[in-house]
Amino acid sequence: MEIQNDKESFVLLWRMLERTRRVLAGQYKRFCIRNVLKAWFGVRATDEFIWQVCSRTVVGDEQVCGNDQLPPPSLYPRKHRELLRAIVATELGIGLRHVKLSELDAAYSIAFPNSTPINVNKKKRNGTNSTIKQSSKTLRALGFAE
Repeated sequence: MEIQNDKESFVLLWRMLERTRRVLAGQYKRFCIRNVLKAWFGVRATDEFIWQVCSRTVVGDEQVCGNDQLPPPSLYPRKHRELLRAIVATELGIGLRHVKLSELDAAYSIAFPNSTPINVNKKKRNGTNSTIKQSSKTLRALGFAE
């Protein structure tokens, strides 16, 4: 599979990640970055390549190690999003900021339609202000605010 920086490729990567998790579980192997990269890239997954991907995979200000057990991608997508972002950046030789996150998140929603979208907790700037204005209007209508 050739990795591209577009939505179709990201959908395939999300689905391949879940499929790899199931295959590794069937083989009684740990679902970790090292085993995922070895399954996907074969002999190209050298220690240097694995280190490059792991050094770019940062979740919650912590670098992820190659042997750390990964949770299922459909339940805990943030660590996997950073992993896929690092794989794409390393494979294409681009910076992490050049990977299209909006398309990566949209691809997650396509690959796992029954899961919660990744950016569900993001606050919109206009939404916060309109909520405050709506609350003050409601309080005025009820006679609590002057």
